[in-house]
Amino acid sequence: MTTTLITGASKGLGFETARRLVGAGHTVYVASRDAGRGRLAAERLGARAVALDVTDDASVAAAARAVEADGGLDVLVNNAGIQVEMGDDQEVAGAAEVTAEMMRRTFETNVFGMVRVLHAFLPLLRRSGAPVVVNVSSGLASLSRMTDPGMVGYPYPGVAYPASKAAVNMVTVQYAKAFPQMRINAVEPGFTRTDLNGNSGLQTVEQGAEIIVRMAQVGPDGPTGGYFDAEGPLAW
Repeated sequence: MTTTLITGASKGLGFETARRLVGAGHTVYVASRDAGRGRLAAERLGARAVALDVTDDASVAAAARAVEADGGLDVLVNNAGIQVEMGDDQEVAGAAEVTAEMMRRTFETNVFGMVRVLHAFLPLLRRSGAPVVVNVSSGLASLSRMTDPGMVGYPYPGVAYPASKAAVNMVTVQYAKAFPQMRINAVEPGFTRTDLNGNSGLQTVEQGAEIIVRMAQVGPDGPTGGYFDAEGPLAW
């Protein structure tokens, strides 16, 4: 039995990924900052709930202890993320408006939170016979895409979110090199309708979760240290 933990899994892409992996036979932990919402989501899915706030050391450590006590972990999906530069009016703070505080808050969840979770769960993953890590990135993290006027994401003016996801990609590469026995990849779900973007995305969560689910199920001979969307490898 494959045991999988998904951060930010009480709604959106995380919830859909959990649903699909439960259907594929995984034992899934729905990790959520809001413990009550996480329990409700887990009940709906036939999954397990664990309280986990990626910005809090004690919360992450407690979650790791709970999962270890239950038997361990094979797959970690780092899905939790925020986009603080997107205001209530859905206007994006561009280079003239972005502040250091916006950058700090974004990186606290999207980068430092991911590393905090990786660090806490690495001992469990290293005991697995086929450990897998999926880091949810973004097409906006691609320097190649963001410097090509012909690419769909090129006009996006935000700074904090793309920069944080570019950091996610580098963390992915370095962890993959450090732990060659693991399959560690970054994925771009696409512009999906979720609370992150005020449900302004162009595709459904079912479509967005496709690449996350696929990479969560790679075998020991699968790719590692890569960056993928549903169509295949992406340029960094």
